[in-house]
Amino acid sequence: MSSRAIFLDRDGTVIAEKDYLHRVEDVVLFPGASAALKRLQDAGFKLIFVTNQSGVGRGYFTIADVEAVNAHLLRELARDGVRIDKVYVAPEAPDQPSRGRKPSPQFLFDARDEFGLDLAQSYMIGDKLIDLECGWNAGVKQSILVRTGYGAKEEKKHAEKLKTALIVDNLTAAAEWILALKERASHARV
Repeated sequence: MSSRAIFLDRDGTVIAEKDYLHRVEDVVLFPGASAALKRLQDAGFKLIFVTNQSGVGRGYFTIADVEAVNAHLLRELARDGVRIDKVYVAPEAPDQPSRGRKPSPQFLFDARDEFGLDLAQSYMIGDKLIDLECGWNAGVKQSILVRTGYGAKEEKKHAEKLKTALIVDNLTAAAEWILALKERASHARV
């Protein structure tokens, strides 16, 4: 049986949005984010970050800075029993060629192949339209926009394109929706 994943944007979804975040001391987990991820993990989902870090391509900071922030974030989450299975980073600026920069679904395809995932039973959660488009392009079950980070602005700016999206207040609400859906599905099979 193939497994399922929650694909997560990092900045503005799991941690507070800071323009071009590159310092460990600026990482702030959203309240409830660890608990939400733990519940999803305990329900059998793999947890995978998919993050665009154009500050590297723009020359604002280095890939080593990104890796230090990611390592710090993974340690913080691990304290709460959360294990992130993989972190995919697209370091290119928007005008540079990129294999994985969202909205490209390439990293989701890579994860599918590496972990034997069923993308049609997986989810994408993010605070930007490009996050949702990444999920749609990969054929996930549902792309979910959180209103944290840029989400509330994106909801207004792209109302027409987001008609088919699920929009919730934060990662906790996204996790609750996914888990409620999973619960309904398991009852339907009884």
